[in-house]
Amino acid sequence: MNIDDFPPEAGSGLLRRFAIRAALIFDGDNFLQGHALVLREGLVEGLAPWSNIPEDLPVFDAPDALLTPGFVDLQVNGGGGALFNNQPTLKGIRRICETHARYGTTALLPTVITDRPDIMKACMAAGSAALAAGIPGFLGLHLEGPHLSLVRKGTHHPALIREMCPEDLDFYIGSSGNFGKALITIAPENVSESQVTALVNARFVVSLGHTDTSFEIARRYVGAGASMVTHLFNAMSQMGNREPGLVGAALALGEVSCGLIADGFHVDPTSMSIALRAKQGPGRVFLVTDAMSTIGTQNRRFELNGRTVYRREGRLTLADGTLAGADIDMLSCLRFVHRKLDVPLGEALNMASLYPAEALGVTDRGKLAPGRQGDFLVLSPDLELHSTWIGGRCIYKQKMQRGYAS
Repeated sequence: MNIDDFPPEAGSGLLRRFAIRAALIFDGDNFLQGHALVLREGLVEGLAPWSNIPEDLPVFDAPDALLTPGFVDLQVNGGGGALFNNQPTLKGIRRICETHARYGTTALLPTVITDRPDIMKACMAAGSAALAAGIPGFLGLHLEGPHLSLVRKGTHHPALIREMCPEDLDFYIGSSGNFGKALITIAPENVSESQVTALVNARFVVSLGHTDTSFEIARRYVGAGASMVTHLFNAMSQMGNREPGLVGAALALGEVSCGLIADGFHVDPTSMSIALRAKQGPGRVFLVTDAMSTIGTQNRRFELNGRTVYRREGRLTLADGTLAGADIDMLSCLRFVHRKLDVPLGEALNMASLYPAEALGVTDRGKLAPGRQGDFLVLSPDLELHSTWIGGRCIYKQKMQRGYAS
C-alpha cells in the first residue's frame, strides 16, 4: 500500500502496529537505506530491513521518500493567525500547534513574551489545559520575559519589563509541572543567581537572553543553573576584543545550548557559520523559528502589546524597523542552514530535532529509536513535506507530488 492510502482511522489510533517503508530513513544518527520504521501504540518499535518486516504487518510505502524525526521548536509565538500573547487560550494553543505541524514541527513550546501579569497567568492556565487535553505537538511553555534588560529589550514593551520579585518566584515555583516542560528567558539585570537556582530546582530550564550582561556574569549564572541562551546574537551583548559578552559565553561555555533564528534577517549567514564552527560542546546550537501569528496566513500586520507589527518581504518589524519575531517556519530554517550554510543534512536535521530536545531535557523525541515517541516526517528528496506524524498518528498529509515514485 502507498502511504497516501494510509487509512484515516489509523490516524485516530485504531491501527495499533504498522510499518512505513521508505527509500531512506534518518534515525538521528545514521541514514539507513532499505529500511522500514515500525510503530506500535504510537511509539517506535524499531527499524527493520525490508527483508525482515513481518509478513502479517501492515506496510505502507513511501517510495523515494526520506523519513526523519519530527522537528522540535522551543520558541513559537504564534501561527495560523493566533498570537499566544493575544490569544492565551486552549484554542490558541491548538491553532498554533496545528499550523506548525504543516511545516514539520511535531513538538513545540508556545511562547509568551513580556506582558501584563494577568496575560502571563492566562497563558499558564491555557498551557495546563493543553496538557490535560493532550493537544498533539504541545510540549510546554516558554516564558520569554518579563524579567529582561531594558537596554536589550528588542520588541518587548519597556513599560512591562520588571525585576523578578519574591512573589514572582513563588508563583513560578508553584506552577512547576502544571503545563508540561517549562523554559524561561531571563536577564541577570533583573533576576538574581539564587532565583535562577531556585527555578532550576523547580524543574525550569533557564535561558539567558535580552541582556547586556558581561561574559563573567553570564558564566556565574551558568554556574547557578542557566543552561541555554535565547536566539543567539539577537538582543544580547556581542563579542568584542576585550569583552566576549553573552555571545562569547554562549559559544565558549560547553554547558550552554543556544537557539538560532536562521531566516537570513536576524543573523548574517557568515556569523551563523562562524558560530557553528566555534561552539564548544556538549551544548549545541539548535534552530528556533521565533515565529509569529503570520505563519500559515496571508496577514500583513498584527497587534502586539498595543503596537502594530508589519509584515514586509520576509521580515516582521515595528514601525521603527525593530525586528518583532520571525516570519519563518522550521522546515524553511532547515533548508536555509543546509543549502545556504552548507551544513550536512544530518546535522541540519539534528539542529531542528535532536539538539533542541536535548537542550530542554526531553529524552523521548528527536530520534527514531525504540521506545521513543513516533514523531516523524515524510519528506521528498528536495525536502518538501509530504506528511507529519505525532505519536504514530498522521496529523497532516499532502498527496505525493513530483519527486516521488508511484
